Amino acid sequence: MGNLINPDNAGKRRDRYTKATVLAMRELVNKKKVDDEVRDLTAFIVLTLHQIDETIDETCKAWEKRDYWIKADRFRNDWFWTKTAEAKLQQAVMENKWNLVPAVVKEMAKHLQNVNVPKRDWGTPWNGAYALLLEKQEKQAARR
Repeated sequence: MGNLINPDNAGKRRDRYTKATVLAMRELVNKKKVDDEVRDLTAFIVLTLHQIDETIDETCKAWEKRDYWIKADRFRNDWFWTKTAEAKLQQAVMENKWNLVPAVVKEMAKHLQNVNVPKRDWGTPWNGAYALLLEKQEKQAARR
């Protein structure tokens, strides 16, 4: 039997998550006041950043198995901003510190400026993300 190939590898998932993040950031920038959609958009970005971070570890583990330590370390350093942005945005959502969001989104834009989002209807995948993030936080708090 041959090798199993996963068509949905970490790189492809990371690409989808970054495109979804850029789409949500574009919507968030156009908002003037904090409402339910702003909460959903910000929570969605927090969740996608977490998913992106998981794909980073998955990619690096594969490289480390092959002794590509320097490549893995550089890759982790290039994507380290996802952890800090996720933490800051999560703090903004959980503590209602919405004044932190614009600065974090501006910083993220520097890292995601080369991401091209195709011109098609992506829908609104962020609907309900705020409730999902709150639920996730409650489960983590219950485990402690």
